[in-house]
Amino acid sequence: MNQSAQGDEPAGFDADNLHWDDEVYEQLARLGKALSNPIRIRLLDLLEQGEHTVEELASAATLPVKNTSAQLQQLRASQLVTTRRDGVRVHYRLADPSVSMFLHQFESFAEERLSGLRVELDRLHTYPGSMERVNVDDLHRRINDGTTILIDVRPAAEYARGHLPGAISMPLSDLHRRIDELPEDADIVAYCEGPYCFASARAVRWFLEAGRQATRIEGGLARWVRSGGDLVG
Repeated sequence: MNQSAQGDEPAGFDADNLHWDDEVYEQLARLGKALSNPIRIRLLDLLEQGEHTVEELASAATLPVKNTSAQLQQLRASQLVTTRRDGVRVHYRLADPSVSMFLHQFESFAEERLSGLRVELDRLHTYPGSMERVNVDDLHRRINDGTTILIDVRPAAEYARGHLPGAISMPLSDLHRRIDELPEDADIVAYCEGPYCFASARAVRWFLEAGRQATRIEGGLARWVRSGGDLVG
């Protein structure tokens, strides 16, 4: 009886070692390690917009290519991202949609638990234009009503990679000289990459100063994707 029970024990089990489950926690800690670096979290947020090469991610995050590559390898080792090779170029993307949902839950939990993060977000939300927000559900309704002009203020290359259906590319750097392209009575909704990108808030401020009606998408493109919205490109 005892011999049979012993034969059913997991490989490597040591009855005298009360911590034989250490390896389980070691594996769980891999995710914690992957998220312990702010650069890696930033790269994951960027990858929610779609597939990027190492060079594209380095440019978007204003990081050296070598450092970006090293951080991406850590994310790949934790199975949060995957790759494909096109000649000498390596393209990175999120491993699957569940990674995006995990990021949303992780960031939401952090905002609830970390007072320091809330202080920083409150500070950013005092920026002129940041309070004029529309959530994804309201955005769907406004799009269906046909009363809204969507403005993507990210760089043109990011827009080409994937954007909200019907959105117009108007990078922040071009916005001042292109505002007059939009009807004066337009209902404008601007967006940028994610919940911690405030380029859209700056765009809204400029639209308001020009006498236009404007809001921004709460949570940006990332919130749209996390809610099941499609991108085109």
